[in-house]
Amino acid sequence: MTTSELKKRLIGEINQTENREILEEMYRLIVNEESQNSFYKLSFDQKSAVEEAWEQFKNRQIIHADQADKEIDEWLGK
Repeated sequence: MTTSELKKRLIGEINQTENREILEEMYRLIVNEESQNSFYKLSFDQKSAVEEAWEQFKNRQIIHADQADKEIDEWLGK
């Protein structure tokens, strides 16, 4: 798919969606791409999740990706 084709498809999807959150996220991505000096702004919940994950990592409370995939599959009943 060429860049031009991708732009047309993306514009079509934008015109069809009524989901404000998706539109805001797409806008944020485009604006951030244009500004190399911008920072990603996290919500309070996102910051808390990152901090929790970092603490788990520091305390070696981690599992291998294969094990995580297995546990997720079991949880989903696959």
